[in-house]
Amino acid sequence: MLTDRQLARITTTRARSPEKIAEAAQARVRPNSAFDDDERDLIIAADHPARGALRAGAYPMAMANRRELLRRLCVALARPGVTGVLGTPDVLEDLLLLGALNDRSVFGSMNRGGLAGATFELDDRFTGYDARTISRFGFDGGKMLLRIDYNDERTASTLAACAAAVTDLAEEKLTAMVEPFIARRTEEGQLWNDLSVEAATTAVSIASGLGATSAYTWLKIPVVGDGGEAMAAVLGATTLPTLLLGGEVSTDQEATYDRWRRALRHPTVRGLVVGRSLLYPPDGDVAKAVDIAVGLL
Repeated sequence: MLTDRQLARITTTRARSPEKIAEAAQARVRPNSAFDDDERDLIIAADHPARGALRAGAYPMAMANRRELLRRLCVALARPGVTGVLGTPDVLEDLLLLGALNDRSVFGSMNRGGLAGATFELDDRFTGYDARTISRFGFDGGKMLLRIDYNDERTASTLAACAAAVTDLAEEKLTAMVEPFIARRTEEGQLWNDLSVEAATTAVSIASGLGATSAYTWLKIPVVGDGGEAMAAVLGATTLPTLLLGGEVSTDQEATYDRWRRALRHPTVRGLVVGRSLLYPPDGDVAKAVDIAVGLL
């Protein structure tokens, strides 16, 4: 449990001594490198709330409870084999003040303006971290969401913004973690990500060429099909290091683990970036879910 005293201390620090957040970032014990040189990486994702995506499994407001989210994050980050965390400034700063980020790589989420379910959802403006702040805080890189809809002209501005962010991060020698999808709309106007082999391969191809250099670019992509031949076809479109995203919470966690296990066998895959599937598993046991994911690596 996170105690009332711990939560009050976070709020008091924010109210009276906000400069201590930057001080905590500078005092953080950093890992030797952003990514594990010998083993594959497991990065815990917690950037969903800032986009209004609060659902986890059958619970539409699960991630709205900040105390519970922070508790689950602290449990996950303390498990052996977890190498990093991905989040927005509010979440990462809470974790800094809790002392939970020592010896973990940290990636700042950059574009959260495409709010889930909004008419402007594809207008993924950069409303979170920028490359300068990520560098100033001593973090390891930035993550951006790139949804490409050939029938929505707002895609062009998102492409340009992501390309600029890739270039800015590279100039700071920081990792650019790009999460690309081909997006489409239903007749009712609801946005969905096309996870077919053709669409995923196209998204990977486009994302690989963003920016003035790809030297610091990593991809964050979904597991396609059962993680086997279909996934190999998608991964064949790039030589960039790739991390697998966890996706929605599944009622059949064993099937999810099997898909991850097969996909992790591909030579360009370096690990997992997982949020809700590990933070809100069906049985509620965060430590167990994280340990299983570590075992898959």
